[in-house]
Amino acid sequence: QVRLVESGGGSVQAGGSLRLSCAASGYTSGSGNMGWFRQVPGKEREGVAAIDRDDGTTYAYFVMGRFAISRDNAKNTLYLQMNSLKPEDTAMYYCAAGSRIWLSLSDRSYDYWGQGTQVTVSS
Repeated sequence: QVRLVESGGGSVQAGGSLRLSCAASGYTSGSGNMGWFRQVPGKEREGVAAIDRDDGTTYAYFVMGRFAISRDNAKNTLYLQMNSLKPEDTAMYYCAAGSRIWLSLSDRSYDYWGQGTQVTVSS
């Protein structure tokens, strides 16, 4: 059974940084695509960043240059380093994993989801 557990969320002032972690069990990091998504109440979930099994990465335009996705296969953990945070980055952030070999910011490309971790950025 695959389980993804996010951590590292919290409250921060604009311009600050946070690092999210996603610990995977029952799933081998590096075996397929992994990604981070976010959702605000009343809005659709949106892709933030993704990484493929060759460590290729892609980012949504609104986080380009500020966020960085990475993973440690030895620890079976996915990370999202978030810098220069803005109030509009406030959302619940979700970790996702799948068996595809391509990069994707579409939630249809992922099979497994974590419960989410809240990020709140104040101005």
